[in-house]
Amino acid sequence: MANEIKDQQDILAKLNISALNPMQEKAIETINKNSNTILLSPTGTGKTLAFLLPILNSLNVDNPEIQALIVVPTRELAIQIEQVVRNMGSGFKVNAVYGGRSKSKDKIELKHTPAILMGTPGRILDHFDDDRFSKASINTLVLDEYDKSLEIGFKSEMREILSELNNVNKRVLTSATQGVGVPTFVNLSNPIVLDFLTETSHPKLSIKTVISEEKNKLPTLLNLVKYLGNQPGIIFCNFRESIDMVSDFLNDNKISHTCFSGGMEQKDRERALIKFRNGTSQILVSTDLAARGIDIPELKFIIHYELPHSAVEFTHRNGRTARVNEKGTAYVLKWKNQLLPDFIEKTEPIEIPRVSVQVQQQLETLFISGGRKDKISKGDIAGLFIKQGNITQEQLGNIELKQDCAFVAVPLELADSLVNKLNNSRLKKKKVRIYIL
Repeated sequence: MANEIKDQQDILAKLNISALNPMQEKAIETINKNSNTILLSPTGTGKTLAFLLPILNSLNVDNPEIQALIVVPTRELAIQIEQVVRNMGSGFKVNAVYGGRSKSKDKIELKHTPAILMGTPGRILDHFDDDRFSKASINTLVLDEYDKSLEIGFKSEMREILSELNNVNKRVLTSATQGVGVPTFVNLSNPIVLDFLTETSHPKLSIKTVISEEKNKLPTLLNLVKYLGNQPGIIFCNFRESIDMVSDFLNDNKISHTCFSGGMEQKDRERALIKFRNGTSQILVSTDLAARGIDIPELKFIIHYELPHSAVEFTHRNGRTARVNEKGTAYVLKWKNQLLPDFIEKTEPIEIPRVSVQVQQQLETLFISGGRKDKISKGDIAGLFIKQGNITQEQLGNIELKQDCAFVAVPLELADSLVNKLNNSRLKKKKVRIYIL
């Protein structure tokens, strides 16, 4: 395939990025020049772009085989990186493979071999075992958030994957955690370590403690959510059962929210993040799965409804707010007799005034049964809603375009009428179904 865009400035322009940050500049220079690199930098600082640009720089346009393999701990991270590469407009084919969707779908997509493959360890190993493609040209290996992969039990799969890669001459490991050991099977000899964790601590992060007089913290949580009003944030829980309990309580009190956990079907997980990203849901109730490795907007706050078990979890949860140049607040919600772990700094508890403000849902998400494979673009979708739906550019919210479908945020009060007007419309040559998600 012809390489349409190779120049770094073209790629940055396509991503609407005016300039790289110092971490990215240093990482790109180091990865280009060295065989083994460990990149340590907080969540949200742009590590993905820091390793993707050197990868694109190293790809051989005349080689029809997979040349770079990116191993990630979560499905969401695989999807996110795939989307970033597509948005770069490099001209190189890319595919993400992960559990939670049929292997037959992977098989169809992998018939046309990508230059870059990314995925979760279990699914990558499945395709290795099926001998789906040649591994001979894989010369670049990225273990993104490698500590998370080790933490959630992918060590044996990673060892097996790496044992089948005989021609790797460049390795990049990334993490947002300090001091995690690298297993010997990675063969990481004399790596250059780039540590941006200490340099980019959280000067803009405020940590505040909120006291619940009752052991049942739900009423205090409700008051805090109402006090924070219509702004995006995450409520962190430790268990799926806790998520269900918090969700039922928020539903009873008519607080719009979305849930996110490893126990959900992959399709539901993806749709929860889409609704959170586009503002249909202001609040995400989640386990630590949302603490890193997912693509969500800048958040003004996070709430530790249940206290994390370790300093690492506390750091990653907090890393979801006060990112890059923005300010943010982490609220630690505790029962008055509950002791805080040592890793949570003791702060003077704040008083949350009783408020009666309702957290109102303002947007709705519409599903469209056509996507990239149907040659449909975001412009086509915008045109349909503006011309035939008679809404303004300002009323049209975020559009997310997938391979076989799309999602559009629209004002809540217009959602039903837009479905009535536009369902069964034609986009390009495809007649599409449109309905409320």
